[in-house]
Amino acid sequence: MRVALVGTQADLIRLRARLDESIEVAAEFVSLAEARAADLDVDAYLLAPEHSARDDGLQEPLTPRELEVLEQLAAGLSNKAIGARLGISDQTVKFHVASITGKLGVTNRTEAVRRALRLGLIAL
Repeated sequence: MRVALVGTQADLIRLRARLDESIEVAAEFVSLAEARAADLDVDAYLLAPEHSARDDGLQEPLTPRELEVLEQLAAGLSNKAIGARLGISDQTVKFHVASITGKLGVTNRTEAVRRALRLGLIAL
């Protein structure tokens, strides 16, 4: 599995110490926005626990699946279309959208996309 690490130098040292040999570190970044802007081919972004909420200004970071749903929202897809693309039901998409809007502190999907763009969580 290829990952990008996100955190301060001290965070990165602690993260590296916890990884096993099956995980390849593709790169290290100070912020999630910087990591996403690099557009690397990675399977995951590993954020230091204390870094993730601080980095995004969020109380709770979005899960990888929520980020996938958010990217599809930004593309203007309906819940049904998102579900078809991701292989999940439209009800599961609805659940993810509710979670995303709650975590981002917004009331609808349009506001969620705008806030995510400002935070660097997604790019158009």
